[in-house]
Amino acid sequence: MFLNTYTANADGKIAFASSFPGEIRKYDIAPGKEIIVQKSAFLASEPGVERTVFFNKKAMTGIFGGEGFIMNKLSGQGSVFVEIDGATVEYDLAPGEQIIVDTGYVAVMDATCQMTTQSVQGLKNKMLGGEGFFNTVVIGPGRVVLQTMPISSIASSLAPFFPASK
Repeated sequence: MFLNTYTANADGKIAFASSFPGEIRKYDIAPGKEIIVQKSAFLASEPGVERTVFFNKKAMTGIFGGEGFIMNKLSGQGSVFVEIDGATVEYDLAPGEQIIVDTGYVAVMDATCQMTTQSVQGLKNKMLGGEGFFNTVVIGPGRVVLQTMPISSIASSLAPFFPASK
């Protein structure tokens, strides 16, 4: 269940659980400190945080970018909690610096970053690589948090082990 706000008990402690093994992280949102999160990552926030849909405006990303095309932008003022699948790896990108990752692994990025897609090189890589035709490119400046275990990757790797319906 996704919550729009949270409340604390008398000790000021709050509790909620992740829907999948991973991490729950707190971010402080303020003007100039907005973040973009994958669409399923939002867990809870204070009332002053605004959640809007973030569309990657590049046409190729929209058509082929998969999970990275539609994300959430978190802005306003207050604390927000996000759920990240698996462990995390963080990068601080300098202006113009870029990283190339498999689609769906970008969990959180500063709103100062840009995102686009890049075609996987080589026919063998596209057909036999198992990762699809496109990768996500994140361009700095800003912090990027990658997740090691997107739920979609886990689901597709487990699918062959479930009995087929008749």
